[in-house]
Amino acid sequence: MATQAHHSTSRRDFIFVATGSVAAVGAAATVWPLINQMNPDASTLAMASIEFDISAIPEGQSVTIMWRGLPVFVRHRTQAEIDEAKAVPLADLKDPETDEQRTKPGHEQWLIMIANCTHLGCVPVGDSGDFDGWFCPCHGSHYDSAGRIRKGPAPKNLVLPPYEFLSDTLVQIG
Repeated sequence: MATQAHHSTSRRDFIFVATGSVAAVGAAATVWPLINQMNPDASTLAMASIEFDISAIPEGQSVTIMWRGLPVFVRHRTQAEIDEAKAVPLADLKDPETDEQRTKPGHEQWLIMIANCTHLGCVPVGDSGDFDGWFCPCHGSHYDSAGRIRKGPAPKNLVLPPYEFLSDTLVQIG
């Protein structure tokens, strides 16, 4: 009799494990479409990275391009702007970052930043403000020639997107 009781216990355990497994697979199959619908659509993924030719931007000028629906400043800085940015003591900065941390080695003349004020997301105006950089007229934030916050309510520097130089004239953002 002891053998028969052992078989029924093991059969019962198998039925519990099998039922639990089927329930887990069913729950996962039910939840997956709800999770998957939160992924970005194909058009957003297609814009995950862009390549941009910077050769047409003269020194001292900047352009605004779109990346992932965000405006991005691409500025060809002059040597005077670079020297001015490097001369700023870190103690004077609300969000301390050196000019070298905000540019790529060998390409210090190029500054690439997301063009949204870090206070409320407005788009700052270029070539203005108290520090020869950008000025957000909505609430008075002033950024310097390296996109660092110098005055006003913005808590952080202008954000740098991920980017790399593919050549001397071609940059990939994203």
